[in-house]
Amino acid sequence: MILIVCSVIVYKKYHKAMKEQILIEFGQRIRQLRHKHKLSQEQLAEKTGFHRTYIGMIERGERNPSLLNIKKFADFFGFELKGLFENEKT
Repeated sequence: MILIVCSVIVYKKYHKAMKEQILIEFGQRIRQLRHKHKLSQEQLAEKTGFHRTYIGMIERGERNPSLLNIKKFADFFGFELKGLFENEKT
């Protein structure tokens, strides 16, 4: 019984860490694209219809944007959804 409980706790911690890592990587991608387009957070917010603080929270991995909001970013930056998740080669 103890082993099962420990396994569940470890899985939940792992799952939470993976979820947070995905949010951080997505936020880094948005920041990368924003910088590439020479936009401030405020300018990106104005152009996408989001609030500036929401942009900042996404870039820091603090918010989990909905699929509809991710689509708005993809459209603005000229990507299909999958393209928004692909890292550019430097």
